[in-house]
Parts: sequence; structure tokens; C-alpha cells
Amino acid sequence: MSEIPQFKAVLAHVEARESEVAGQAGRLRDQIAELTTRLREFETESEHLQITRKTLLSLPAPAPVDDPLRAEVPEHPAYQQILTTLADTGHPMRARDICEALDLPILPKNTEGIRSKLERLVARGILTEPETGLFTQPRP
Repeated sequence: MSEIPQFKAVLAHVEARESEVAGQAGRLRDQIAELTTRLREFETESEHLQITRKTLLSLPAPAPVDDPLRAEVPEHPAYQQILTTLADTGHPMRARDICEALDLPILPKNTEGIRSKLERLVARGILTEPETGLFTQPRP
């Protein structure tokens, strides 16, 4: 029966298909192994995240801060200019120095206005006054 030409053609087709299917099965096994490894990694990470969440939930809640003076920087542009000037120089400055840096005339009203804003920023904890009249950003 193996001598019949049609039979040989069918056998050749079956062998070719068998080889093709075996190759596809091998590739699928490789993909399954890779996916199984990735699944284990995700499951491990998920377990770690669950433990972290559980740990965080078991911690006591921090006490609320009842400091009404500690607030955000006031929205007035002068405050932003003062903070930018202090950040740019990187060292403590006096109200007069900040007036000069902001190109304001050195007049008592300007110096006192800047000093008042600096004191307000100190009261809110945004700036510090290491010595009287000298203002700087707090160090982390």
C-alpha cells in the first residue's frame, strides 16, 4: 500500500503536518512556561502589596496638626518673588537685601513691607529667622 503514489502523498502531508504541529506545541509550551513564571512574579508582588496595605492599616493614625498658622504660601505675587529670591541666592538675606534683589527703591515703606511679609512667612513655618532680621529657607 505504501507503493501507491496517492498514499505516499498523503503520508508526506501527514508527516509535514505532524512536524508543524509538534513545532507549534513546543512554542506553546515555552510560552506557557514564560507566562507561568510571570504569573508567579505578579502573585508574589500582589502578596507583598497586600501585606504592606495590611501593615499600613494597622499603624495608628497620625494626630491631626492643629496649627492654624502653618499654611500654604499666600497667593500674592510678592511672596512668590521673595521665596524665589531666597532660593536663587541660597543664603540668608535681610529685608533690605531682598528689596535690592527685587529692584525696589530702598525706602522705609518698602523695607518694612518686605520685612512684614518675611515675618508672616516665618510665622507660617515657610521661612526661618536664624538671627534677628536675617531670613532663610528651612533646611531639610
